[in-house]
Amino acid sequence: MNLKKEEIQTFGRVAVLMGGCSAEREVSLRSGHAVLDALLRSGVDAFGLDLGEQALAQLMAEKIDRAFIALHGRGGEDGSIQGALEWLRIPYTGSDVMASALGMDKFKCKQVWQGLGLPTPASCLLKPTSNPDELIAELGLPLMIKPAHEGSSIGMSKVTSAEQLSAAYKEASCYDTRILAERFINGTEFTVSIVDGQALPVIGLKTSHDFYDFNAKYKATDTQYLLPCGLTSEEEQAVQQLALEAYRAVGCESWGRVDIIVDENKQPWLLEVNTSPGMTNHSLVPQAAAHAGITFDQLVLNILGTANLKVFRG
Repeated sequence: MNLKKEEIQTFGRVAVLMGGCSAEREVSLRSGHAVLDALLRSGVDAFGLDLGEQALAQLMAEKIDRAFIALHGRGGEDGSIQGALEWLRIPYTGSDVMASALGMDKFKCKQVWQGLGLPTPASCLLKPTSNPDELIAELGLPLMIKPAHEGSSIGMSKVTSAEQLSAAYKEASCYDTRILAERFINGTEFTVSIVDGQALPVIGLKTSHDFYDFNAKYKATDTQYLLPCGLTSEEEQAVQQLALEAYRAVGCESWGRVDIIVDENKQPWLLEVNTSPGMTNHSLVPQAAAHAGITFDQLVLNILGTANLKVFRG
């Protein structure tokens, strides 16, 4: 979608919301500045807004015709800011309140997928009193232990023995009170970016780390992003279709990303949906878009163009 100057001007004054108070604040700031730079290069009347604890007051103090949400994690990706923007009647990018909240809660999201018969690894919520032997009997080993409401692989650990569970639970508990234990799937991880209802080329992920953790995502220099992804054409189409089904099941719109792992038997498994993906130089959506011939600036404009879908009409 190549917009004319007149169409760009109809966006009005655009706020790029970034920062926030979550554990993903620094990543959000990087995403936000990249988005802001792209909008300014395209001639959009845009400005950055680093939201803090007085986010609502900050929003009300500015004239905002449209908001590009570049927030990650709780407070910005869980329906909170989306609800505030709807009450203020400000169109915004990304999914609505319900889909954002579901996407942020990994356990609830998986329950929706399971209810619809979509494949996702077995899981359960952990408690301090959870019996390690019973947990392993139910889910097996290895396990992934993760905060239920965090992104960017923050607080995640791979557990290969009962003795490691306590430390993994303690690490995840630093970020959340709801801790998810999930069966580890041995396979290759892929990610599917979706913009305005269309699945972009699938990216294969290859890392020297034990799994695609925070360091592999944002710090490592040897992480490989495979485009083409390494699947056959038919397999890639199947993964894209599964991602679209999972995305729609949660109620997502505008844009997002679905993470999938394909096991050794070629069975794809849904891991999670991200309703406000990263837009840094390591980020996956821009890479998929580039492979499809869409520049970063075009991608940002395309996403911004979807923000008129959710004006509050109550």
